[in-house]
Amino acid sequence: MSLETNLNLVKETMHQASIQSSQLKETTLIAVTKTVSGEVVEELIALGVKHLGENRPEKLIEKQDALVNYQDLTWHLIGTLQTRKIKDVINRIDYFHALDRLKTAQEIQKRATKEIKCFVQVNVSQEPTKQGIDLAEVEMFIRSLESYNAIKVIGLMTMAPNGASSKEISNYFKQLALKQKEIAALHLPYAPCEELSMGMSGDYELAIAQGATFVRVGSRLFDL
Repeated sequence: MSLETNLNLVKETMHQASIQSSQLKETTLIAVTKTVSGEVVEELIALGVKHLGENRPEKLIEKQDALVNYQDLTWHLIGTLQTRKIKDVINRIDYFHALDRLKTAQEIQKRATKEIKCFVQVNVSQEPTKQGIDLAEVEMFIRSLESYNAIKVIGLMTMAPNGASSKEISNYFKQLALKQKEIAALHLPYAPCEELSMGMSGDYELAIAQGATFVRVGSRLFDL
């Protein structure tokens, strides 16, 4: 199948999933481009995709350098960011999807020359192998970020565990959506928390049905 065919299929399944959701906001598709070349990404951009995501700082910089002629792209760093690499990448991105440590926030505050839109990463399933804070700790962690004016907590992010059933995955996403609404209801100026980053190639429809406003899709687009 072609890239255009895959993109159209993803868009259609996103639309069908949104019908099941009470979410009024449109869900943004982030194309996770870690497995493909700059030339393939250029083809995707030509098809209208402007939100691009990378897991690793080095790959994000590499992609940006390859796509230097495109000025209207939105860049998402969706993977864990080591403290020592923050200075290299933080001013190159628009969104950071994996804030879960105060040490990371401190280094962002030190290095950022603009406001960074951040998602707090939550380990809803409490998997020991996954990054993220517990649901019970979300409010306390977000309140600890009040003095960091380089950080705006725009939402929460999670990843479903591998091997979980559709019912289990939906339940994890629902729990995050409830927590997001709790935080939004606090009306914290530095943490409006109106967004939900959840859902990848294998489960983005389930995520959208539970209110995801950003989904991170790679293989469903690029398995040609």
